[in-house]
Amino acid sequence: MKILAIDTATEACSAALYIEGAPGEGITSEYQLAPREHSRLILKMIDRLLSQAEMTVKELDAIAFGRGPGSFMGLRIAAGVVQGIAFAHDIPVIPVSTLKAIAQRAHELTGKEHVLAAIDARMDEVYWASYSLTGKQWSLNGEERVISPDKLQLAEILSGHEQNWVGAGTGWDSYADRLLPNVDLNLFTRLDDCFPSARVIAMLAIEELKAGNTVPAAEAIPVYLRNDVAKKPKPFVL
Repeated sequence: MKILAIDTATEACSAALYIEGAPGEGITSEYQLAPREHSRLILKMIDRLLSQAEMTVKELDAIAFGRGPGSFMGLRIAAGVVQGIAFAHDIPVIPVSTLKAIAQRAHELTGKEHVLAAIDARMDEVYWASYSLTGKQWSLNGEERVISPDKLQLAEILSGHEQNWVGAGTGWDSYADRLLPNVDLNLFTRLDDCFPSARVIAMLAIEELKAGNTVPAAEAIPVYLRNDVAKKPKPFVL
């Protein structure tokens, strides 16, 4: 099993290559915090990973990408790159939620299985989701949405079990005082600089590929959550 994963949904730009049976986790990756430089970096990252593994795009079993929510331009870049590769080589695609990827990173850092993921969506809003882990499967509590921090009823979500929850993502850095207006309410911890990464997306994609949860290149589209940015990206050709 060979999976290429990319993510350009936030300030972080990353690519990862999973090869089943390779040393360690089987994953090699590149990661860089580089706002507004994703289009310059991502194809070079992909080329280096494939070159280091001495393999070609044609050998891939699937391509995974951070499908959003996140930066409008960042999501267009990722979807365009993935569509270009997948169309050209008839490779199935695995879209992975960037909020779920944040939840997975938070779990790795803390060991906690309940994560409140929030990305700063600008315009006085956050991209938001509550995720819980059972075994190897993440379940979404409710739905992913874009919402004003003031409209979240966080005390009801935590239900007195706040020490089992982690707050993760840039939304906490920007709006923690409004997400947690009650000073007596404390999470287990906050990870304000917890970004999604291609390495985590590749790990999540392994189980998805085993379950056959793939889509054709034409359906490798971003999830913006905002309804006014739904134009399809132009594919990159690799």
